Amino acid sequence: MYHSVHADPAPGTERLSVPPAAFAAQLTALRDLGFTTITMAALVEHWRLRATGRETPGLPDRPVVLTFDDGYADFHQTVLPLLAEHRATASLYVTTGWLADAGPQQAGRPLGSTLSWGQLTEIAAEGVEIGGHSHSHPQLDQLPCKLLSNELTLNQNLLEQRLQQQLSTFGYPFGYSDAAVRRAVRGHGYTGACAVANALADPRQQGPYALSRLTVRRGTTLPDFRALVQGRTLTRLYARDRALTRGYALTRRAQGLLRTG
Repeated sequence: MYHSVHADPAPGTERLSVPPAAFAAQLTALRDLGFTTITMAALVEHWRLRATGRETPGLPDRPVVLTFDDGYADFHQTVLPLLAEHRATASLYVTTGWLADAGPQQAGRPLGSTLSWGQLTEIAAEGVEIGGHSHSHPQLDQLPCKLLSNELTLNQNLLEQRLQQQLSTFGYPFGYSDAAVRRAVRGHGYTGACAVANALADPRQQGPYALSRLTVRRGTTLPDFRALVQGRTLTRLYARDRALTRGYALTRRAQGLLRTG
């Protein structure tokens, strides 16, 4: 899971912004380790068909999915050329109200420069998967049902109408979801959705609407990156993240009970 790839990130995005040279080195490492990038949509479709016993489209021996959240402008400026250079692809989860030319539909407060609709169209034309990420980037599990539905519907409608393609997967803002959010995402026709959790994705343990991702941040060294994509040293790398996630989950569950009680 990435957010921004920028040499001089905007305030507030530093920790989750990866320098371009580091991202290029990570793409090279994936190639050297024998990984092949695919989209989240392709992975979810493979898992779904396999679960029903149907014939599945073949996957490479070592598939890996690169996801990018929010829709920062550097995806078009920096990430897309690097993906092309390394013959790689990705899945980009877009907050529609944050787009630079959202106009009267602008909503929320992005932390840095964001993509325009024209840039997003060019990105989709290059084979990058575009997925939903809400309209204003709220904490979806804290919204009443009507506002939750509005966030999902507006985001999905805008992306599908402007890009002329159906969305397949969704990325939860902040990685937060609960059973109600997951049901709503499924009800909007998505085949899968991404949380964070900092673990390897496994549909048998997590289900298709709570797939784990591994956070790549500015402080991720190349040796650590090589280790984490091979499933090694995850406890050491993410011990603090996992402890915070458990704490947040308890707090948010209590808030949800208060909201519905």
